[in-house]
Amino acid sequence: MAKDVVYDVVIIGGGPAGLTAAIYTAREMLSTLLLEKSMTGGIPAIVDRIENYPGFPDGISGMELMQNIRSQADRFGTNISEFEDVSKIIPGRQCFEVISDNRRFLAKAVIIATGGVPRNLGIASEQEFLGRGVSYCATCDGPFYRNRDVVVVGGGDTAIQEALFLTHFAKKVSVIHRRDRLRAAAILQKRAFAEKKIEFVWKAKLAEIAGQEFVTGVRVADVESGKINHIEAEGVFIFVGLTPNTALFRDVLNLDKGGYIITDDNMRTSAPGIFAAGDCRAKQFRQVVTAAGDGANAIYSAELYVDELKGQTY
Repeated sequence: MAKDVVYDVVIIGGGPAGLTAAIYTAREMLSTLLLEKSMTGGIPAIVDRIENYPGFPDGISGMELMQNIRSQADRFGTNISEFEDVSKIIPGRQCFEVISDNRRFLAKAVIIATGGVPRNLGIASEQEFLGRGVSYCATCDGPFYRNRDVVVVGGGDTAIQEALFLTHFAKKVSVIHRRDRLRAAAILQKRAFAEKKIEFVWKAKLAEIAGQEFVTGVRVADVESGKINHIEAEGVFIFVGLTPNTALFRDVLNLDKGGYIITDDNMRTSAPGIFAAGDCRAKQFRQVVTAAGDGANAIYSAELYVDELKGQTY
């Protein structure tokens, strides 16, 4: 890529927020480059079933939904470069430098849509058994646990949705949750409570993952009494939220305590010309549909910003 090419917008991240932003920029005839460090789609692409995205009354697989959104971006001529791991954004007087894998891209405006990664519990044995019984993706690894006992840690939408998916393979699914009630959507709770393969371990936290070469069970602590109980299991699936992919922006943007990018309602960050969308930004509710909405809002704000720069020489 010629280093003197200046894009109107560079989008960092190819999940629902980034791809939606790319659809809008292409339709608005803004020169755009989307950079994605792996494959487009983000976390939603590995979700078994998405039932709350408008327009799909029977639900749709996460992979199919994200492929459809990617196809829509391609149809409008979006320039997408995969396997570009951005390492730095350098603000300049007239444009931004986006550095990725020793390549340099120039942009009048930048949209950050880097999402997040599954959050770790922080216990030593979690990393010890990663890939040997510990997983953060039921859709990816569930088939390996056919007719085996597994545990799921978490009580939100993702945890319960993945627990339900695991019942297609596992003999028993034990859901471990710190509270005495779930945070998941009511429809998911209803399904989980009706599923005979799912058992709930309330007011409990994972203290240790046991095993030798592979996982053989977990030690669970009661959050009130501290009493330890052992649950036999060969798989541990952890769904306790996200850690935002924002570490490289700490010196450029204002972040909140959790590392999320602080924006206003129009997706503007603390740095003029840089906008944020999707799960990487500070907000209350994180869903595919809200990420897509963020992407559309970010582009509108970015377009206004780029319009103000017209007439400047690069």
